[in-house]
Amino acid sequence: MTDSDYETTAIAAASAGGEVLRRRFREAGRLVVEEKGLHDFVTEVDREAEAAVLSVLRARYAEHGILAEEGSPRAEGHGSRWIVDPLDGTTNFIHGVPTFCVSVALEEDRELVAGAIFDPVHGETFHARRGGGAWLGDGRIACSRPSSAHDALIATGFPFRELSRLDRYLETFEAFVRSTAGIRRAGSAALDLAFTACGRYDGFWEVGLSPWDMAAGALLVREAGGIVTDVLGGPGFLARGEIVAAGSALHPRMLEVTRAAFGR
Repeated sequence: MTDSDYETTAIAAASAGGEVLRRRFREAGRLVVEEKGLHDFVTEVDREAEAAVLSVLRARYAEHGILAEEGSPRAEGHGSRWIVDPLDGTTNFIHGVPTFCVSVALEEDRELVAGAIFDPVHGETFHARRGGGAWLGDGRIACSRPSSAHDALIATGFPFRELSRLDRYLETFEAFVRSTAGIRRAGSAALDLAFTACGRYDGFWEVGLSPWDMAAGALLVREAGGIVTDVLGGPGFLARGEIVAAGSALHPRMLEVTRAAFGR
């Protein structure tokens, strides 16, 4: 199979999960909500959407491993695994905030090769494959190139599940408040990365994430001409659960801030 086939599958799987979210969003006020951990919630919609995503993946690539957020950590396979977040932005969904998505990515031998993020509220599909560029629907997208950090609008997420690093995170937050045009916190890391890939945001940083929060979005940013690292500038962002993503002009400036806070 080619990377293009994998990209098509990622789009189909994300769309299948997104249709569940679109249908069930009207019922958000009647959801049964469970707390998996500190500030970490799950609903029956997460599980239903994951089942829809996995049904597409398993029908096409039964031999592949799967790493999914809601109870499907089947990571075996022949060097290939799908990384799935069936509902990125669960807290938003629970409260009726229309900012959430489905994220699906394929990793082969630890390299991201295809991915898709579907926003069911706005009907937007962001997708990419290794070496094939990043796309929003049928249109090519690219990271922005702000003239300076002071002109940049960047996004973040608060590390509610990793409070041990809150003090250092707040150092970076203050530094970016003082040095950029603004900060946004929408509550979906996958969408934040998709928006960075298409230039709506100039950059994104966060700590305390899981691989399924970042995988598809990281590939999008890279294929859109951006740079993706951990907060110290290394390549291990999926394993470390932290990320700095931006266009090539802004990323080094963002990294100066995150290294100063987290590198001590």
